[in-house]
Amino acid sequence: MNALDGKILAALELDGCLSLTDLAAQVGVSLSSCHRRVRTLEEAGAIRGYRADLAPAALGLDFAAIVFVTLNSSKVVREFEKAVAELDNVI
Repeated sequence: MNALDGKILAALELDGCLSLTDLAAQVGVSLSSCHRRVRTLEEAGAIRGYRADLAPAALGLDFAAIVFVTLNSSKVVREFEKAVAELDNVI
């Protein structure tokens, strides 16, 4: 990874929705070079994906809580994860 890759990653970290055209212009390289580098960064695992940063209040989630759970048996971990994943108000 070089300085240009660092610029690409920094730009995408701030705005993962940048088009390749805008990204290339922002970091100062051609569109084809930018596309090639982004694809290489994705394949190398430096870019794991793209996501939307959702506003909890806009989704009707008025508060947030971080909950730690200790399970006494490793056998119930998958059952617990499945049950929690099915709850609409848990992200």
